[in-house]
Amino acid sequence: MHKLLDEVDKEVWAETDCLSCGNCCKKMTPTFSVKDIKRISTHFEMTPDEFKAKWLRYDKKDDDWQNKKQPCQFLNLADNKCSIYSIRPADCAGFPHLTKKKAVDYIHIHKQNIQYCPATFKMVEKMKALIMG
Repeated sequence: MHKLLDEVDKEVWAETDCLSCGNCCKKMTPTFSVKDIKRISTHFEMTPDEFKAKWLRYDKKDDDWQNKKQPCQFLNLADNKCSIYSIRPADCAGFPHLTKKKAVDYIHIHKQNIQYCPATFKMVEKMKALIMG
């Protein structure tokens, strides 16, 4: 199953241009790990607490740090490029998490991402076609 996912993943990315969309940055928020917060706050010459106070909110339900607002404060809306791309959160770097090991464990994530991410939608549709015939 994972080999099939890898093959379909290559097809999907050959057909997908993230910069023409940007929905992940416009409609969703990444989670920021402690490492992400340290790395990005250092880049802005801020303390982690200053960074969190300025841009993040703590989500008690999910026990993680997320953007206070959408679209993401680091997204340039003119070209859909990330102003901190080289140091972006790990959650952003891995999005949309299509080929995570144990894909079954990520079904709930894919289900959520379908509504915003064309790559996820294409992946699910292609997999469904292959499995259902």
